[in-house]
Amino acid sequence: MKPNDVVSELPKNPTTNSAPVDAQQQEQQAGLDFVRQVITDDLAAGRTQTVVTRFPPEPNGYLHIGHVKAICLNFGIAEEFNGVCNLRFDDTNPDAEEQEYVDGIANDVKWLGFEWDGAPRYASSYFDQLHTWAIQLIEQGDAYVDLQTPEEIRLNRGNFIEVGKNSPYRDTSVAENLTRFEKMNNGEFGEGQAVLRAKIDMASPNVHMRDPILYRVLHSEHHQTGDTWKMYPMYDYAHPLSDAIEGITHSLCTLEFVDHRPFYDWVVAKVKSPSVPHQYESSRLNIDYTITSKRKLRKLVEGNHVNGWDDPRMPTVVGMRRRGFTPEGLRDFCKRVGVTKVDGSIVDVAMLEFCIRQSLENTASRGMAVLNPLKVTLTNLPEDMDLSHARHPNVDMGDRIIPLTSEIYIDRKDFEEVPPKGFKRLTPEGEVRLRHAYVIKCDEVIKDANGEVIELKCSIDPETLGKNPEGRKVKGVVHWVSASKGIPAEVRVYDRLFNEAAPDADDDFLQHLNPESLTVLQAVIEPALAQANPEDRFQFEREGYFVADQYDHTNEKPVFNRILDLKDSFKPNK
Repeated sequence: MKPNDVVSELPKNPTTNSAPVDAQQQEQQAGLDFVRQVITDDLAAGRTQTVVTRFPPEPNGYLHIGHVKAICLNFGIAEEFNGVCNLRFDDTNPDAEEQEYVDGIANDVKWLGFEWDGAPRYASSYFDQLHTWAIQLIEQGDAYVDLQTPEEIRLNRGNFIEVGKNSPYRDTSVAENLTRFEKMNNGEFGEGQAVLRAKIDMASPNVHMRDPILYRVLHSEHHQTGDTWKMYPMYDYAHPLSDAIEGITHSLCTLEFVDHRPFYDWVVAKVKSPSVPHQYESSRLNIDYTITSKRKLRKLVEGNHVNGWDDPRMPTVVGMRRRGFTPEGLRDFCKRVGVTKVDGSIVDVAMLEFCIRQSLENTASRGMAVLNPLKVTLTNLPEDMDLSHARHPNVDMGDRIIPLTSEIYIDRKDFEEVPPKGFKRLTPEGEVRLRHAYVIKCDEVIKDANGEVIELKCSIDPETLGKNPEGRKVKGVVHWVSASKGIPAEVRVYDRLFNEAAPDADDDFLQHLNPESLTVLQAVIEPALAQANPEDRFQFEREGYFVADQYDHTNEKPVFNRILDLKDSFKPNK
């Protein structure tokens, strides 16, 4: 069956009476994506009075960059159209769900800058109503209890080539089905011994319509309902009915749910819900050099390939937050990616990095940090000095004090004894400017017994503080930190976790891990940087953007994570 076969046979939206939307046509109308065009049309025609969306995560793990797009879409739509957005936890599988994930997801949504309508909602809050509707379906002859084994159900379901086979329990009487369903609810069946199935069509070309399971037996304690229930609804049953209960007008999801939409519509229609939501599907977010599969992310964590779910190299929200990514940058990225029905497109990770840099340019104050220190003695500095300089060149963030002493550190990469062509930093007998300070000249190179350079002796030009030298040009500028008043700091330099653009092209994705995705350096920072609070972001001049670590940073023992370097390869469309 072709994907379009499912779309073409779908009924019109029972709420809006509009047929499924062609993506290209919609995107050409009024500059709106197809979702916003549908909503605009529904409001204009009076088919929708108030837009109600929802973000419905399953609390079985940590949110990742793909969820960020869904959050921005659902909450953004509600905000743009003066509607509301619910935060609902579709908590139908107690074996995989934890309160930790519930709390974490709520924190992630808030950190991204969104507020949901009212209190958080739970599918589990609707379990009584879902149970009542299940009884209604049985009484209508639209559901039955199946006592086949899970393996028998799987085999009899058929596949994309072979039609399914009816269960031997499919024509059981309503009375017997009600009795068996009550036994399921009372815990009289063991796990895997009984399920409640919808009675639809085992020969349907859409496999999802071949008598899908509505309830299964689980003798597990639920994080919200405790041990009240011995059976739990399936996601595909609970999700559309939760939408109906909440009066969702536009249920937004990704393209893999296209084939699920006929059942979504079927179950809402069969229970005769007065509120009839409709599902709209758009492409999921795929970014190169990035993995968003929960199974593979879990493998990274459990295999100790990363340092937990909040490792700054992970595409989880907690990881990106610890990396120093900004909510504003992530929202801008999702806006630029847009909404489309084009499946399989890959977004350049450089676009994400561009958006993060854009958000940091005018919000991150400046500072100097030497990541690979090389000692420099200023032989003719008359006395220690305190230089005052702006925390940002273009935004008023106040000034900071930069101590200049006779012994400083510069970065080792800023000195070459035998410079390559075009090298514009410090060389023997050469000159550079110390950033925000004097022009210095390298007079002597000191080496250890192994011939390694360990110190430079330099002289300042005392006439160059705040002005250019007379009669000559000095092109190079290097950053520096006082050796005696600078603060030791741990700096974690993060890079992309994978060195292949499509790391999950096969199951052996671990072979594409970048061995240089984390380098830990013992650096020296200017004193003002040591006063940072956790999650304060800075541009280390000439080095990149950095953030004070969310958990490990203290003023006594500073720890900074590199957010991104300064180089930007992405070219946005004008």
